[in-house]
Amino acid sequence: MAGERASATGGFGRLVRAEWTKFRTVRGWVAGMAAAALVVVLLGLMSAAGSHTSCGGPDDTCPVPPVGPGGEAVSDHFFFAHRTLTGDGSVTARLTSMTGRVRVPDSVPGVRELDSRVVPWAKAGLIVKDGVREGSTYAAVMVTGAHGVRMQHDFTQDTAGRSGGVSVSRPRWLRLDRAGEEITGYESEDGRRWTKVGTARLPGLPDTAEIGLFAASPGDLTVRRADFGGSVEQVRFSETTAVFDRVELSGRVADTTWSRDDIGATTEPDGVTVHHPGGFHESAGTYTVTGVGDIGPLTDGQRPENTLTGVVIGLIVVIVVAVGSVTAEYRRGLIRTTLLASPRRGRVLAAKAVVIAAVTFAAGLAATAVTVPVGTGLLRGNGAVVLPVSWAAQVRLVAGVALMMAAVAVLALAMGALFRRGPAAITAGVAVIVVPHLLATASVLPDEAARWLLRLTPAAGFAVQQSIPEYPQVLANYVPSAGYYPLAPWGGLAVLCGYAALALALAVVRLNGRDA
Repeated sequence: MAGERASATGGFGRLVRAEWTKFRTVRGWVAGMAAAALVVVLLGLMSAAGSHTSCGGPDDTCPVPPVGPGGEAVSDHFFFAHRTLTGDGSVTARLTSMTGRVRVPDSVPGVRELDSRVVPWAKAGLIVKDGVREGSTYAAVMVTGAHGVRMQHDFTQDTAGRSGGVSVSRPRWLRLDRAGEEITGYESEDGRRWTKVGTARLPGLPDTAEIGLFAASPGDLTVRRADFGGSVEQVRFSETTAVFDRVELSGRVADTTWSRDDIGATTEPDGVTVHHPGGFHESAGTYTVTGVGDIGPLTDGQRPENTLTGVVIGLIVVIVVAVGSVTAEYRRGLIRTTLLASPRRGRVLAAKAVVIAAVTFAAGLAATAVTVPVGTGLLRGNGAVVLPVSWAAQVRLVAGVALMMAAVAVLALAMGALFRRGPAAITAGVAVIVVPHLLATASVLPDEAARWLLRLTPAAGFAVQQSIPEYPQVLANYVPSAGYYPLAPWGGLAVLCGYAALALALAVVRLNGRDA
């Protein structure tokens, strides 16, 4: 039995070597695969080189966003009333009111109009932070406009507490405790019985940190359906004002007065006047804090995957080569010779799949490994701000796209074996892989229809390109046309691989059930 298994393994290895020899001796196939890689590189770099970004100002450059402790680009804009805490300690406060204003279109030209309401992710509460530098480590417990109490830290981490808002008749008590690098947030309805919201560990937090009250209000996002599919989004200015009382600090608090900082505020062209400033007012034990902006990961901007505009065209070339590697044998009658040499027909098709997948993966990996770093460098050189991603995300992007191309090649090869005619198989491959992706990402379809198309078709594999995740605590237009896919990167690739495996199994059934 062991000898039979070894023989079978060796036999399949010989089949793979034979199919590899066959592939590399056909110049058209080799040239086609090289062309697919070259298309990815050239189109990607040409697109990056031709993309120029300008933000005005004296040097016409765009400001580089701050980077958080995890290496991601972040928004760190809020009003901070703080005291200096050395070592362990805590801050407790009662939040009695949270109101807001949102800019709305003027009904009378030239007359500024504001709507009195709080946006869903407006935030007000307690925070401890490593100084006032943008992007520095922090932990905060807060009440939000429509998402209840939250414990957030280091921009990307978010833990939900109790739901509900705040009012004079229903105030919310908050407490933030520091013990070394561990920060714990609590909430209470009466200031006596406390419920833990969450705990954060901040390895970079120094012994001396800033602790106090804050308020922030991200822009008001509205999304409407466009006339011809897709959506149109608009972000309007908003601010929130929070009223605190019963504020108590414990521990070694050095300051006798509150310091006030409009963290991350932008200035007018004069370089001095703050654009949409926040504010702080103290009177008889009541503290009023007004803030704009947000504390969270940044999702707007160029991304590394924007350099891979040539992948779609490259995939069409891959489909043509993969289909041709099967249908050419049918067209010339060589498939009979191949099957006579190996009567176990399923193994022949499996060997072809291994070869086409390996060759495509190698070509795709070489193409993406060049295009992504060089392309992002060109984008930055042209003034664009490219959102940074972790090394793991970059490796997943480069290798994941190569794997996606390999899975597409196997699917196309299986279609070639099923249809046995090149034009029909190529058309089918483009129809189920490329066309759904184009329809979903070109704002042709309604957003929900686009999402379902990228869940249910092989085009789900394109999700492996997404390098910036969706963040529940950041309100954004998370749609395919903006580069957000309904499935996780590896989940989308798994859907594509499932289609490839199913098509290959059907091709084996047909090959076994019908003479070549």
